[in-house]
Amino acid sequence: MAAGPPPSAAPLLLLLAALLLARPPPSLQQAISADDLAALVAVKGSLTDLPGASFFSTWDFAAPDPCSSFAGLTCSPSGRVAVLSLGAGGLSGSPGLAGSLSPSLARLTGLTQLILSPGIVTGPIPPELGLLPELRVLSLTNNRLTGPIPASLASLRGLHTLDLSYNQLAGPIPPRLPALPGLKVLILASNLLFGRVPPVSAALLHLDLRKNLLFGQVPPLPPTLRYLSLSGNAMWGPLSGLASLSELVYLDLSMNRFGGPIPPSLFSTPSLQSMLLQRNNLSGGVPAAGAASDPPSYGPGSVVDLSHNALAGELSTALVGVETLYLNNNRLTGSVPKEYVKSVLQGRTRTLYLQHNYISGFPWDRGMAVPDAAEVCMSYNCMVPPVGLEGCPASAGTQPSRPASQCSAFRGGETPRD
Repeated sequence: MAAGPPPSAAPLLLLLAALLLARPPPSLQQAISADDLAALVAVKGSLTDLPGASFFSTWDFAAPDPCSSFAGLTCSPSGRVAVLSLGAGGLSGSPGLAGSLSPSLARLTGLTQLILSPGIVTGPIPPELGLLPELRVLSLTNNRLTGPIPASLASLRGLHTLDLSYNQLAGPIPPRLPALPGLKVLILASNLLFGRVPPVSAALLHLDLRKNLLFGQVPPLPPTLRYLSLSGNAMWGPLSGLASLSELVYLDLSMNRFGGPIPPSLFSTPSLQSMLLQRNNLSGGVPAAGAASDPPSYGPGSVVDLSHNALAGELSTALVGVETLYLNNNRLTGSVPKEYVKSVLQGRTRTLYLQHNYISGFPWDRGMAVPDAAEVCMSYNCMVPPVGLEGCPASAGTQPSRPASQCSAFRGGETPRD
């Protein structure tokens, strides 16, 4: 009597049997569309594997079923190419591809996702991609694409995600692009885009335009936004338009020229865990959290950076509990509320930078000790830092306090000089 499979192999045999039963017999499988096959020939002809990559090694056009044998290819039951992921074949660390994008990609009219893995693909984005009626995801990130963003992409009415980041694209953002009705994710970061940001009427969740050459004021934005980054541009004007963004989780407007006060609503947005506004021309103070029914509850990983602005007045308790808090290089005065000290001692706040302000008091009693994992910097204020607060970065300098003349001049209403 033949022995059966060992008990450990039985589940694997059952899984293999289920997969075989679930797969339709060859007679029911649709061959890949002839138009799609011709388009793939052109796509391969315009791209090549970089040294060390082997993405195209499986692209044998004599194979009986490219839908099951070509890397990066997924077909629909009707034999149309539905997903084309060029370059990595699902392997992280692959060197990627070189060459250019073929306009023949537009012949893959059943395409729902077109993804180009990081590499050194050059040349323009083919305007013909705007002819793909079913496209929902277009990701061409981390290559060397040049030229403008084709205005034709605004014809992709079903587009959900557009990521063209980390290329060398130039010119303005097509004005109709942020108005696509189904668009949720728009990432154009780290290019050479210039001009004003057009109004955003799509119900976006994620908008990332950082590290470009954009200028002008913040455009009208949808209240659905959860992630907004405009950092590293040359934008200016007030931030009053952010008051309606009640769903924000991440906000980065750093390294621009924004001015005026910070909207008080940003200090009472329950979901906001990262607020990066450093290196602008913001004025006013740090307002109280307000009377929000569900105020922010800053937790692990929360970051607020308001450094290198012109914020003045006494510090409120609105930012108590932030894990990493940068308020240095402003014009804050008065005494730091004791709630911040308590947050440090409890381990909730791990970084508290208040150096280079005009603060005159820090409620630190003799015998208190900063936890090992925490950093508190109070140097170059209108006070002598308490003993034990020695967690300053090198950029804070070596002077423990401001000269008395600066502090008296500031209290007298003169313009301070750092």
